[in-house]
Amino acid sequence: MTRPITAGVDGSQESLAALAWAAREAVRRGTPLHVVHVWRFQPHGALDAGGRDTQEQWARDMVAESVRTVTERHPDLTVSTEVREADDAVAALLAAAAGAATLVLGSRGHGAVVGFLLGSVGRQVIAEATRPVVLVRAGAEAATEAAGREVVVGQQGDPEDSADVIGFAFEAAAARGATVRAVRAWTLPPVFAYSPGSMRLADEAGGLEPFERKALGEALAPWRERFPDVPVIEHVEMGSAGQVLLSVAGGAQLMVVGRRARRTAVGARIGSVAHGVLHHAGCPVAVVPHT
Repeated sequence: MTRPITAGVDGSQESLAALAWAAREAVRRGTPLHVVHVWRFQPHGALDAGGRDTQEQWARDMVAESVRTVTERHPDLTVSTEVREADDAVAALLAAAAGAATLVLGSRGHGAVVGFLLGSVGRQVIAEATRPVVLVRAGAEAATEAAGREVVVGQQGDPEDSADVIGFAFEAAAARGATVRAVRAWTLPPVFAYSPGSMRLADEAGGLEPFERKALGEALAPWRERFPDVPVIEHVEMGSAGQVLLSVAGGAQLMVVGRRARRTAVGARIGSVAHGVLHHAGCPVAVVPHT
């Protein structure tokens, strides 16, 4: 069964931007669109929001109105909706993400009938989702999808470490007819990190920077072969990964970064690179979990 592109909506401008982006992505990839709204009952006295039936109807009306705009713009797109009452918005959105090709969220939510607040709930969803999550800001989606804009992807570690992340970027670029800019940032290792084995590899490559270029080329090789029509720019630069990625974000229509899909003693984490890009990149950002 084809996994849908799933969008979480709550009626905010950010979530409507996410829905519009998700609809365009579903059309590009020839997949269905699934629209999810998670709402929580507000008891009497908290605010003048009516009873449970009234609040549920508000939620359904909001989703119907949001979807109407999408179906008018994309009449051939298959769209399904889900309105779910839940006290735990994180768990509900994670369940929606599990069955999706990609979950798309706005940068934050608001409203009398609470759907999700990306400031807190969204961060947890991104940190714990087993599927890619795309964050979309309101107002910039049209500009960032202009012709010539790149799909920028951060590559770290060995080819196996970044395969899912690079694969997502190539698929996105192929669907758009865009160029992939693959970025590998590097820094001088501290003295205690030097070892005869690591330095031998660097020496064989002609130095540290040529070693990094070779590593990036090896990670890209299978994806270049699989997507021969996708132009690729290899970008190797000394600096922190977050800073280097943000330095090229101005030309991106989509930024793709990875997140290790493992829990630590303090729970799941987004990671410093993804965290920085999510907060400062103006284009949509895809966070792809990998092992």
